[in-house]
Amino acid sequence: MSPTDGNPDLSVLADPTRARILRMIRDSDGGRVLVGGVAEALGVTQPTVSHHMRALLDEGVVEREKDGRRAWYSLAPHTRDRVVALLGEGAASEAEPDIARITANLTDRFRGTFSPETVAHYVTDSYRLLAEHSTSPRLASRTAAFTATRLEALAHSRQPDASDRPEVLFVCVQNAGRSQLAAAILRQLAGDRVVVRTAGSTPTGEVRASIVNALDEIGVPLGGEFPKPLTDEAVKAADVVVTMGCGDACPIYPGRRYLDWELDDPVGKSVEQIRQIRDDIDGRVRGLLEELGVSRPLPVV
Repeated sequence: MSPTDGNPDLSVLADPTRARILRMIRDSDGGRVLVGGVAEALGVTQPTVSHHMRALLDEGVVEREKDGRRAWYSLAPHTRDRVVALLGEGAASEAEPDIARITANLTDRFRGTFSPETVAHYVTDSYRLLAEHSTSPRLASRTAAFTATRLEALAHSRQPDASDRPEVLFVCVQNAGRSQLAAAILRQLAGDRVVVRTAGSTPTGEVRASIVNALDEIGVPLGGEFPKPLTDEAVKAADVVVTMGCGDACPIYPGRRYLDWELDDPVGKSVEQIRQIRDDIDGRVRGLLEELGVSRPLPVV
């Protein structure tokens, strides 16, 4: 794709080193960096950084400005909004999330199910877990969403949903690739007939741009999903736990069905390879739906 057509292929960000380089550019004073400074900060060689810069430059994601014998790199103006949307706005705001307000809102939501003390504990713990792996400026809203998901799972594990909907948990290492692909496809196919959750044994900060693109091109939205750590209540609530390359990190509880899908990690893969992984996952998800007995069409009303 031409770097001047205004619509670069952001799957070039699939490489985690390139994503880190762009975050450095985004967060740097003046919004520009030198190859040498990036190499030193990342602990890699200058030729390695130059290789990645060249790929980003070829796609029009960055611009180069000569300064004597040096070259400064900055985000290209016509791609900045898309890149920032995929990477996040930057380091978390200096203002701490309003934990008290989040707790109060969730206490109202789960009134009659959990005590205010229990809600407060989960809010504080969820914020701690997310903050360990993410500097997202949306950490407050993610804390609220993650806490709600954990409390819903805990409630279900104590008293299964009267609707008897099956619950599926997808687990991979970073919760930024395979598990997000599987969950998004399952949600799209099953709607509200299946409760879907995801987690990572070692979650990263953001879902990879290449995964967002791979889903978008088949019309599957990622929505507000983000990487989340693996918690006991998510496993306890699940009827089926699908693991993808996370080894023995997932705790084993009786009464759950455990599946291990051997899938290539999309990190560093080409666009075509990621599409193959996506389509492999799509076939497995459809098979799982058949096994769960929820693949039948929705009733016509």
